Amino acid sequence: MFKNRVIVVVVIIGVIVLLGGCGEYEKLLKSRDFKKKYETGVEMYEKEEYVKAATLFDQVANIYRGTTKADTVKYYQAKSYYGQRDYMMAGHYFSELSVTYPNSEFLEESDFMTAYCFYKQSPRAELDQDNTFRTITAMQMFMVKYPSSERVKQSQEIIIEMSDKLVEKSFISAKLYFDLGYYKSAILALRNSLIQYPDTRYREELMFYILKSSYLLADLSVPSKQKERFQAAVDEYYSFIGEFPNGPHTREAKRLYETSSKYLESQNNES
Repeated sequence: MFKNRVIVVVVIIGVIVLLGGCGEYEKLLKSRDFKKKYETGVEMYEKEEYVKAATLFDQVANIYRGTTKADTVKYYQAKSYYGQRDYMMAGHYFSELSVTYPNSEFLEESDFMTAYCFYKQSPRAELDQDNTFRTITAMQMFMVKYPSSERVKQSQEIIIEMSDKLVEKSFISAKLYFDLGYYKSAILALRNSLIQYPDTRYREELMFYILKSSYLLADLSVPSKQKERFQAAVDEYYSFIGEFPNGPHTREAKRLYETSSKYLESQNNES
């Protein structure tokens, strides 16, 4: 019984302390003690209470503009939003710091984090890749500006990762035409993907689907166009097999070639 009472008392004290703390924070938000707001914001940031910290830095950012602490406030403001995983707002404030305070001690980190926030917003390959392009551009600009930075290696790795995602996006978009049965459009899109990314890891897949699209386009064509299109399929087979003689698609590629060749042979025998 006594033990239960102790537990209840401890809980009550904890709630009182918590409510007291919340009350102090609410009072601080309404006050005009901007120095206290700044100091408390730093404390809360260090305690990883990022939402409360960001709110305080939002309140004092304009007050400290033009002072020696202006860039520090902006830095903590950006970092507080980053801590919340609000990469859009964090990137905005890092960029604002870089533009507004070019002599800041936080400049290099802010330039990198501006790019890194784009990176954190880059979606999976199937979706729009605007932030992927922005990541690559921003990381390239960072490396030009800071060629000796210890962050250059990470920037290079991120650029490679983002480039691979663009390649994947290109492949997915091109193959979509094939999946929908738009074989003529598929051939054009697949070729464009190869031209844009000649060293892509999807090269074998792209070349195979060009071959298969060529075959299916010929097979579904009106008789007057079949001979020309089956010949195109045969040509695509030679291009494919020349590069990938022992790949996973070799057997099917050979079947498409043989079927196309038989048609062409029959046409030659008739003429």
